[in-house]
Amino acid sequence: MSLDLNTILKDWPHESGSIKVRKIAGLDGREKLQLRVDLGVLQMEMTGRPDGRRPHNCESLLEYYQKRAARAEQKSETYELTPEQCAELQQEGIQYYHRYLSLFQINDFEGVVRDTQRNLDLFTFVAEHTDREEFSWALQQFRPYVLMMNTRAKASMLLGQGKFADAIAEIERGREAIVDFLQQSNFPELVSLSKLEIMQREMETAIAKELYERAAELRDAIKLLKTQKPV
Repeated sequence: MSLDLNTILKDWPHESGSIKVRKIAGLDGREKLQLRVDLGVLQMEMTGRPDGRRPHNCESLLEYYQKRAARAEQKSETYELTPEQCAELQQEGIQYYHRYLSLFQINDFEGVVRDTQRNLDLFTFVAEHTDREEFSWALQQFRPYVLMMNTRAKASMLLGQGKFADAIAEIERGREAIVDFLQQSNFPELVSLSKLEIMQREMETAIAKELYERAAELRDAIKLLKTQKPV
């Protein structure tokens, strides 16, 4: 059997600026999620860790380190993450980013809420267990975006149920959470930036972190925003 992926890729071409997602049946009989990227296809499990692994027999590295931290706390000991552990947790968080972005495209809003909340918990855990500001901020800088996705998913679920007032209230809670974070962060000036400036900064960060699908999405949104007349 040839290992060449060209047949798969030609049948499902990548389109710049478009996020293409599909569900397929895996050889194990379980549904898988596939995300088309410029150089290939990412395949993820629908639940658990996206790559299907169980590090240290836990669902994720985050769960494993959370358990270790809890045991240390029971002994009145301080638990601190090493730089290598912070990097591993950040890489794992990117897996969940790819999945919740994909789930949003197929309107699986419950899955988006689950995975975005998981990454928000990751940001908090790392911040609580490292005294190195650069390690904490490497994740915390994405909190506004993840809060936004979490809010969009929750509001979409409420809209689907016809609960329009609840959806608006959810959007307001999400907005307040983002503003509170920006005001308390090292960059409170972001609160006063325009929507366009914030999106441009987020796109630069996405490119630096090699999150190219998110960067492409932001690029197209920025182009659209620039063509709109101010209201």
